[in-house]
This record gives sequence, C-alpha cells and structure tokens, in this order.
Amino acid sequence: MTYKVGVIVGSLSKDSINRKLSRTLTKLAPESLILNEIPIGDLPLYNRDFDLDYPPAAKTFKDVVAGVDALIFVTPEYNRSIPGVLKNALDWGSRPSGKNVFDTKPSGIIGTSGGAIGTALAQQHLHSILSYLNCPQLMQPEAYIQFKEGLITEEGEVTNPSTAEFLSKWLSAFEEFVGKMRRT
Repeated sequence: MTYKVGVIVGSLSKDSINRKLSRTLTKLAPESLILNEIPIGDLPLYNRDFDLDYPPAAKTFKDVVAGVDALIFVTPEYNRSIPGVLKNALDWGSRPSGKNVFDTKPSGIIGTSGGAIGTALAQQHLHSILSYLNCPQLMQPEAYIQFKEGLITEEGEVTNPSTAEFLSKWLSAFEEFVGKMRRT
C-alpha cells in the first residue's frame, strides 16, 4: 500500500531550515510514503467574506489537501507559536463551516529550530488547532529537532547518524499510524 502525503512547511523563507528538514524527510521516507510539499505562500489572508466565492489559490490548496491520504506539518516556532502563514492555511482549509479538508485526515507534526527544545511550543499549539479540526495526529514519538549548522547538507543528507536514525524511526511510526487510520 502506498500513501500520498502532503507536506505543509510553515515557513516562507527560501533558506528555511524547516524546508531543509522537509526535503530530508522526503529522502528518508519509506517507499510506501510519497511525500510532496503543498505550497501555502500564495494564499491570501483568510477573510470569511470569501467563504461563498473562494479565490483560485485557496480552491487549489483545498483540492490538493483533499487529494492526499495524510499530512505532515513541518513547522518553525515564531514567538512560542506557529507562524501566521501556517495558521492562515489552516483557516483556508477548514472553512467555510462544514467544508473542512482536514477532517479525519491523518497527520504528523515535526519541526526544527536552533533552540534546545526545538519547536515544542509551536507543536503544542498546532496539536490544539488540529484537534479542533478533527485531524488525527501521530502523538508519539514527538519530534523536536535542534538544528545546528551542517546538520543537513544542501542535498538533504543528515550528517548526524543518531538524528538520521531518529527521523527514519519517526517516519516509520508515521507510516504505521497512517495505515491504521486509513483502514478504519
């Protein structure tokens, strides 16, 4: 069984360390997980005035999310929470009422930052939001990656063997979680 997994990176920076992590996950993913990034940078700011007539970028985003079997959120931490661009994407995908594309979609959360606790607080906020959106989440193992210069090469290779092993185990746990959720 193979699963199409949409990867939503909560950063717009071209040099984002979370985008580097996302590329690494794509390289390390088991063959059963086909990972592709779902861009969020073109979404306008959510406004409920658009609920009756979604802009094209928002329609495309919702269609792409609806077309995947599962989601991985790769989030940085901004001011002890998720970035506004990620919250904006969640708002577009969950609105209008009754048209939530995240509903029952298996998901996983991972992130990296230079801090010792990685993106722990951002992930807690994201767990809360996804719970409200009825988006089931892989809760264990948690994945807070402390990023250090050189941890991930430009080619997406992880230079620290224990980090590479951890990421592979996280992806295996995610694969198992998606399989269970898709069978129910």
